[in-house]
Amino acid sequence: MAASRSLIAPTSNPLLERSLLEKLARRAEAAGSLGELEPLAVRLGLMQNSLKPRFRDPQLVVFAADHGMAVEGIDVAARHQTFQQVQQALSGQLPLAVFARIQQIALTVVDCGVAENIAAHERLLMRKIAHGTRNARITGAMTLDQAHAAMRAGMEIGDTLRGNVLMCAGIGVGSHFSAALLLSRLSEAPVQDLLMPGPHTTPEAMAHLMAIAQGAQGRHRELTEPIEMLAAFGGFEIAMMVGAMLVATSKRHLLMIDGMAACAALMLASRIATPVTDYCVFCRSHGHRGLDKALHLFRASALLELGMDCTDGTGATLAWPLVRSAAALLTEVADGADAGPSHPTPMSDQAAEARG
Repeated sequence: MAASRSLIAPTSNPLLERSLLEKLARRAEAAGSLGELEPLAVRLGLMQNSLKPRFRDPQLVVFAADHGMAVEGIDVAARHQTFQQVQQALSGQLPLAVFARIQQIALTVVDCGVAENIAAHERLLMRKIAHGTRNARITGAMTLDQAHAAMRAGMEIGDTLRGNVLMCAGIGVGSHFSAALLLSRLSEAPVQDLLMPGPHTTPEAMAHLMAIAQGAQGRHRELTEPIEMLAAFGGFEIAMMVGAMLVATSKRHLLMIDGMAACAALMLASRIATPVTDYCVFCRSHGHRGLDKALHLFRASALLELGMDCTDGTGATLAWPLVRSAAALLTEVADGADAGPSHPTPMSDQAAEARG
């Protein structure tokens, strides 16, 4: 983790940013403004430290794990068990798998800690730390050793993936609940603002969720270190995403963050290396208000707001064409006969050219 922390560079570059803005302004003079695509294009250029950002071999990685708190009845709206969600993703029965395929996004599902054993599949990575976490209301969901092992596994995944785009999503019964608990502790936001009840959740069911959440928070109220909080509230999938995010951003790769679990992982990764968030764009597959609050913690909004209630990762696949289009503003639309340089001319060089 120390290596990733030291290698993650902030994207701030005033000279490059000015050059990107000037390039887009020339586009606007000829073709008009393209609204929010333009600031997105600037961010992509800063991420790659280039006037011509290019993306290759995008990877959608769905991290799957079960949560011990599921025994408390916290996810009554879950349509399927975690292993069923994994099987549906691998067999192409979920929209995210279809959207990924038609847009040439490589889909990988990681078994981080699914309770059942899953049959081998070409798109399945077996990185199971344990058969689900423990109940965070009773004890720590993970041991510190398990949390570190999961993060190391995520770093290995991030280091071996092709391309320079990582779309992160987490699935599993109880995943949203554990992520809300972790986000609440890391950000000090009220946990009730982060919970994601179903559309038909009754006041009684919501009261039950709050009682479980407050019980878990009370159990671990003395913890102060981010990794301790991760171990307490759990999520093998969250821990692996942390490792993957740290390695991806150390390579200046784009992160596409989709869902509550991915937001929790990003928050923790930013506690380890603050510049991680410079490399992110946010997506959403749910319209829940808990995710509204999670995005607000990053002062961010999703690229697309489609009113979906779907598996995390779906929003990232649908937002990918917007990212490609924003980059194309800088890479594919030429300035007249000259497409221009890939990097801005340093101020000293500009002065020399003027004197010459």
